Amino acid sequence: MGLSKTIWTTPSEFLVKNEPDSPVMFFSPAVLQATARRFIDGFPGLVTYAVKSNPNEIVIENLAAAGVRGFDVASPDEIRMIRRLVPEAALHYNNPVRARSEIAVAVEMGVTSYSVDSHSELKKLAELVPAEGCEISVRFKLPVQGAAYNFGAKFGATVELAGELLREVARLGFIPSLTFHPGTQCTDPAAWEAYIHAAADIARAAGVQIARLNVGGGFPSHRLSDVMPRIEATFALIDRATTEAFGDARPALVCEPGRGLVAEAFVLAARVKAVRDGAHVFLNDGVYGALTELPMIGVIDRLEVRGADGTLRTGDGVSRIVFGPTCDSVDRLPGELSLPADMEEGDYVLFRGLGAYSVATNTRFNGFGDLGIATVLALHG
Repeated sequence: MGLSKTIWTTPSEFLVKNEPDSPVMFFSPAVLQATARRFIDGFPGLVTYAVKSNPNEIVIENLAAAGVRGFDVASPDEIRMIRRLVPEAALHYNNPVRARSEIAVAVEMGVTSYSVDSHSELKKLAELVPAEGCEISVRFKLPVQGAAYNFGAKFGATVELAGELLREVARLGFIPSLTFHPGTQCTDPAAWEAYIHAAADIARAAGVQIARLNVGGGFPSHRLSDVMPRIEATFALIDRATTEAFGDARPALVCEPGRGLVAEAFVLAARVKAVRDGAHVFLNDGVYGALTELPMIGVIDRLEVRGADGTLRTGDGVSRIVFGPTCDSVDRLPGELSLPADMEEGDYVLFRGLGAYSVATNTRFNGFGDLGIATVLALHG
């Protein structure tokens, strides 16, 4: 996975001059930094980036340049990388289940914020993490609503268990906080409101005043042309709901966007390998590559098709089944995509808003997956 050192004007300029036969991710530092500032200026609290969504070092460096000073890390490797690239950053180790060896690395690297959703994992932290000045956020869950898929299926204590854990965190001398995740690609701002009021109820029932409330990730990216994410409306709702729910005991707020921060800064160009009998399109990238997420949370219809000479295909849309390059029959994009009738073998399909969970999950299955990265001044044209 190579990063082109040349800065290109647009993806089209790169494609015309290079005619790559392997998929290419186009990265715009300007778009990433603008999105980061949108979160920093709009969210009423600390913005921490969920590193897992795209751990490329150029992403981390540009987020730091834009003013992001917190990072949600889930493994020792992520901790070490952030300490190397942004030494003074706040690290939140919010993967609720960790091996003892992983906790030891975090302590050694100066991590002072953890999450937990069970008595057994809290016991580990109590044995290995110094309590003074260290925050433990109890992660709880509610029934999922308005999200693409449910994070609570794996992590999160019930409301009742969360109260027990919160009392124990306070008793042990840690800084008590609460955290939740409304679910990935959450397009319904009301999901945050329900969680925030539940957090206030948990804290009151436990008799604990929490220091911070982490409202999670879940901030959606722009995947469908007709569905524009309401990020500012979500920020305003979070602010209002926190004051309503907690009153004078209002905690400091934290968020941990991944997809919402990084997705729009990347465009994927996949080349058309074949148009089989006018019905099926085969691309040089698919669900084992940078398009791995599409079967889980749906297609991205924000796309365009360009010829090898950069010409934009403008034919009427035709619904086609789209396959990836491997010989595995599950290597197929969900449903059908509307693609120009005049598209041809050798054209490029450009998928917009594909910066999250694409670079990080790309594989080399079946000998494919040689994904390039090129820096561009603008992602359109």
